[in-house]
Amino acid sequence: MRWNDLQLIDYAAGLKLDAIFLQDSLDPEKNEPAHWRKVKDYAASRGLHLESAALGAVLPKDSASFHASVRMLEHGIDVAVAMGSPIVRCLHAADREHLPPGPVEQHIETSIKLFKAVRSRAMDAGVKFAIENHKDFQAWEMRQVIEGAGPEFVGAYLDTGNPVFVMEDPLTTVEALGPYALTLHLRDSIIYETPRGAAVQWVPLGEGVIDFKRLIARVREVCKPLYVYVKPITGRPPQILPYLDPAFWKSYPKARASDFARFLALARSGHPYEQHMVIEDLPGKVPQAFQAAIQYQQREHMERSVAYAKNTLGLGVRWRT
Repeated sequence: MRWNDLQLIDYAAGLKLDAIFLQDSLDPEKNEPAHWRKVKDYAASRGLHLESAALGAVLPKDSASFHASVRMLEHGIDVAVAMGSPIVRCLHAADREHLPPGPVEQHIETSIKLFKAVRSRAMDAGVKFAIENHKDFQAWEMRQVIEGAGPEFVGAYLDTGNPVFVMEDPLTTVEALGPYALTLHLRDSIIYETPRGAAVQWVPLGEGVIDFKRLIARVREVCKPLYVYVKPITGRPPQILPYLDPAFWKSYPKARASDFARFLALARSGHPYEQHMVIEDLPGKVPQAFQAAIQYQQREHMERSVAYAKNTLGLGVRWRT
């Protein structure tokens, strides 16, 4: 929809939500400190809890990039303070393939060193870093980062849509990272077996293979109280995980068989998505003729997902009055 931040806040308030997570802002004023103070006040006026101060990938590609990553985290702290967010969202890399050269153990050590470099500033500001599990690390690897850096100021941005891309049942992710979760984002997936391995695709909440009633029950057991966000990203084609190719496992030399078996059970229970979906991720620019259909679908999928979270999962407070 390409809405600015105040329009997004109005939309969330119109759905009678309790909170909004502003991520990857497209607002033309997003680089102005005054903008985030305005966002803070406007969200409060609309009765919404506000989180984010979103950063992208922070894991430095090499030693020469380390200080740039430190500055990025410091900037995130400044934005969080201005907007009144208790957390700063960040991630290590776009996916497993985009991690820097070297073993995952090396990346874990680098990440711990990186976050420790800004510990005092984060603690003084009363802000925590929420690292998103983002198709890069498996949950047991991410847990090492959080515990090594210090859970007093680093925790998990717990996303249920990304684990399937690293061959992980989201329930495994919740159980591993739940004790350190600072924010929870719900996204559903279709998973099914193919001749090369499995295909995964994001779908509206409640329309995939994930048992969200069971997942939310587990969240209540292992997580501290937190805000839950509905985060459908649809319109993307299925992606193949070719785990039947031995070369695929070079990126996962220490993958755990029990975790993979749990994921495989999901794949064997699934099937291709059987409802209509406009696919927007085309090479290059999305054709203009697709824009109206994509905008309609994105909003309709969001509102279907919110309705499922309210009516089936029983989430939320404000909409009940």
